[in-house]
Amino acid sequence: MATKAALIKTIGLMSGTSLDGVDVALLETDGVDIVRAGPTLYRPYGEADRALLRRALADAAALTDRTARPGVLAAAEALVTAAHGDAVECFLADHGMARPDIGIVGFHGQTVLHRPQSRLTVQIGDGEALARRLGLPVVCDFRAADVAAGGQGAPLVPIYHRALLAALDRARPVAVLNVGGVANVTWVDGDDGLIAFDTGPGNALLDDFMRARTGAPHDLDGAAAASGTADRAVIAAVLDNPFFALAPPKSLDRNAFAGIDLRAVTVADGAATLTALTAATVLAACDHLPQRPRTWIVAGGGARNPTLVRALAAALDPAEVITADTIGWSGDAIEAQAFGYLAARTIRGLPITFPGTTGVPRPMTGGVVIRP
Repeated sequence: MATKAALIKTIGLMSGTSLDGVDVALLETDGVDIVRAGPTLYRPYGEADRALLRRALADAAALTDRTARPGVLAAAEALVTAAHGDAVECFLADHGMARPDIGIVGFHGQTVLHRPQSRLTVQIGDGEALARRLGLPVVCDFRAADVAAGGQGAPLVPIYHRALLAALDRARPVAVLNVGGVANVTWVDGDDGLIAFDTGPGNALLDDFMRARTGAPHDLDGAAAASGTADRAVIAAVLDNPFFALAPPKSLDRNAFAGIDLRAVTVADGAATLTALTAATVLAACDHLPQRPRTWIVAGGGARNPTLVRALAAALDPAEVITADTIGWSGDAIEAQAFGYLAARTIRGLPITFPGTTGVPRPMTGGVVIRP
């Protein structure tokens, strides 16, 4: 068991695969216990920013060197770094906090490519530039050591999920389902049981479909999906992909299922199909869990989609399906909080990935500490 250490105020930063913006969260922790979750901030990307990031995703597909920044990747990295710096400075000003109040910043960056089978994962964002700008120590590059050791490099948040669940009085096992661009599950049963893996598409396919067909960045409140009919044949065809039968640990690139052809269907039916697909892949993930969860806690952007939450509740019945906000968690900021927590663990030399979460051979620390 890890020994007690001094508490540290961390700022965690996250820019997820949905490409919506930067989340900032304050956390007070010793890297083991969550003492206090503080305020949060969300800085959205503008549409021009999102367009640049989407072009960066396309250019990143050809990468073989995780340090290379060809095409628009260099410009996208500068954008990501500046956006995170802006967000932190705005956060500190909004809450009257001085920079010396903060012990460390956890900077995930923006994932543009994730191919762990090739031992390649790429997150853009210049940790050294951010540390210089903020005048604060920054922990970044959280995934590389895990992938280099043969792990999936994802998901990284499960150890934080377990810390959150330690204070929650719910019958075990409990699952935390994070629905970002990709969806992932953390399964917890007691102090030792910790299993996690990507379940399949989250919001990315639906967001991209809505943008292509309507110009809207997402299906607001699940309204389009609620008025449509899911194509079960399309869902069944996707579920035939070998990924879903593959035993965990396993993880996905954002665009792993981008080839689904919905050009011939209406907007409502396409949205309904992709929403039902996410629920169906979560149900399929249950086959890889030691025991069905008694409660599912839904976090991430998908928790704001009531049509998706209803689809999950129907698929996972009789388990209870609730959103993170209903139990007092900050559903939108959990991943940002997690990277503050992981930064604290990194500077203490504590593991952040585990055989049951990424498939790494042994519990491993990770992250690179950069001091200004």
